[in-house]
Amino acid sequence: MRYDACVLAGGQARRLGGRDKPGMAVGGRPLIETVAAAVPDAGRLIVVGPRRPGLPHAVFLREDPPGGGPVPALRAGLAGVTAPLVALLAADLPFLTAGHVRALLEAADPGAVLVDDDGREQWLAGAWRTAELTRALARYDGRSLHGLLAPLAPARLHLGGAPWFDCDTMDDLLRARSETGPVPNEE
Repeated sequence: MRYDACVLAGGQARRLGGRDKPGMAVGGRPLIETVAAAVPDAGRLIVVGPRRPGLPHAVFLREDPPGGGPVPALRAGLAGVTAPLVALLAADLPFLTAGHVRALLEAADPGAVLVDDDGREQWLAGAWRTAELTRALARYDGRSLHGLLAPLAPARLHLGGAPWFDCDTMDDLLRARSETGPVPNEE
């Protein structure tokens, strides 16, 4: 199955005091590298955010304005997608695996999104038919991923291993680290 991956990594991480969230380590490597490892078969790895080491084959793009939010970031990233399917992912998913991404891609008609243990859609943990996502973006002028993606009625997947868990706060980061083991010399 041919797909590209679009990883949104340009947020301001306000709840983490502005730290470089995608660069924070969990399980011995930066979060963004964990997400990149979950898409090993992607034709293109598109990262919307600043350039960073550890991703030599990534295509780096920036939203306008930088830090403008997930919808402008998605617009920027989608411009680099050439495959019929795209995995749309946050850069801070410490438990995401290639198996989770594969399940999303297989269910993406027109899209599939992970749901958390409370049944809430996690819009930055999904896969979409590129053409459908492009059409939706062309007619959408809002700022909310929910407003953009929910009307597409994606498949909702609840998968084991908490692949939807993201590290928005220090408590989230500490929880992820406690489940993956300590990281020496961080912070």
